[in-house]
Amino acid sequence: MTRVLVTTDYLRPGDETDRVLRAAGCETVHRPLSARSGPDDIVAALHGVEAALVGHERLTADVLGRAPSLRVVVRAGVGYDSVDVAAAARHGVTVSNLPGVNATAVAEYTLGLLLASARRLVEAAGGVAAGRWPRCDGRELRGSTLGLIGYGATARAVVPLARAFGMSVVCTTSVPAAERDGEGVRFVPLDDLLRVADYISVHTALTDRTRGLLDAAAFARMKPTAVVVNTARGPVVDERALADAVRSGTIAGAALDVVDAEPLPPDSPLRSVDGIVVYPHLAGQTAEARRASGLRGAAEVLDSLAGRPRHAVNRVRASGKA
Repeated sequence: MTRVLVTTDYLRPGDETDRVLRAAGCETVHRPLSARSGPDDIVAALHGVEAALVGHERLTADVLGRAPSLRVVVRAGVGYDSVDVAAAARHGVTVSNLPGVNATAVAEYTLGLLLASARRLVEAAGGVAAGRWPRCDGRELRGSTLGLIGYGATARAVVPLARAFGMSVVCTTSVPAAERDGEGVRFVPLDDLLRVADYISVHTALTDRTRGLLDAAAFARMKPTAVVVNTARGPVVDERALADAVRSGTIAGAALDVVDAEPLPPDSPLRSVDGIVVYPHLAGQTAEARRASGLRGAAEVLDSLAGRPRHAVNRVRASGKA
């Protein structure tokens, strides 16, 4: 019987995802892990399993090298920077993600962050909780320009929502022009986007090219009224440079759902900076997105075990595990 490890904390024994895997003849092993789990804990969880439906825990080359029975890894989400996909391929492990599985959830959340930033809702509610009655000036989204960095499923889902609020949308992306189908979007180079956007929303994958993409030089090119929103990956933004930029008035603020180290460390430069609000990585956490992640993840596990992955992000050598 094929053993499948499930590490995401919102997928539990007996739920729909579990029933799908068991109905297909798999034995499921539920062991919640997190991005903070150590290598030895992850290796122990992978012992004797052939497939894993995982969250954000780091599957490094060392971890993968100590999991000889593993054949399939499926990320219950979109980003897969926590997995060393090249090392996985060398060890005969197919790695898949679930493109677009939480696009609606993240797009709606992005608009929520834009509204909260424009109307200074967190500051206002915090003032009331502290016994004050702040009457903060806000700004309307209508007539402003939203700049999207990246044009994957989530960014595409943001576009009609932003336009419904009367925003103009510009985007910088490496997606080929023939594949953009961007009705209502003007595609521009990054420098132009930084110059014209009132709100800059990050939707790009974390790669060597995008790590630290928004740095001190990028903030210096933005409007002093600009607000940065990040629901993608924390390291795309240089956090110290961001803190300096907001503190100095180079830009107005930031709403961050993701940060470099999660949970936010006590000594993070983002703490106690007026204008920067950090949220605990909630963008994709809706009941609907979680259910879809589980069911689509289970289907991808089964397809991958059968040698027919739909969303593999690496190529496994023919000499890999059988």
